[in-house]
Amino acid sequence: MFKENKRHSVTDSLIGKDTVFEGKMSCDASLRIEGEYRGDIDCKSDVVIGECGIALSNIKARNVTVAGKVFGDIVTSGRLIITSSGQLTGTLTACSLIIQDGGSFNGMCHMEQTDIAKHTLTETDKPSLQGKEINHKETKEKSRQAG
Repeated sequence: MFKENKRHSVTDSLIGKDTVFEGKMSCDASLRIEGEYRGDIDCKSDVVIGECGIALSNIKARNVTVAGKVFGDIVTSGRLIITSSGQLTGTLTACSLIIQDGGSFNGMCHMEQTDIAKHTLTETDKPSLQGKEINHKETKEKSRQAG
C-alpha cells in the first residue's frame, strides 16, 4: 500500500575554519575543508580544500580543488584544480590537472586516460605512408622560406 521512498539526502559536509578533525571520512556528498583535517578521505563527490584549509590526507574523490594546503596523495576520477593560493605535496592520479598561476605542486603525477583518449587507432585510422617518401632537405628548405 505504501511504498518506501528511498531518497538519499545530499548534504554537503563542512569542516569549519577553527576546527581540527582527525579520522577516516567516507561521504557521498561534497566535502569542504576550511579547518585542519588529518586522515583519509573517500568521497564519491567533490572535495574542496579552502584557502584556510590544511589536509594531511590521502584523498580519493571525483574532483578535487586545492586552494589551501594538502600533504598526501590524491586520486581523482575527474580533475584536480590547484588555485593560485593552493599547495599540494604528494602523488597525484587524475584525468585532468589545472594549476593556476601561483599554485604549487611538489610530487609525482600520473595522468589517467579518459574514455575518449583510450580509443586506440585501428589500422584504417592510421595515416598511411606507403608509397610516400619524406624528403627532409625539402622540408627544411620550405621551413626556412616560410620563417
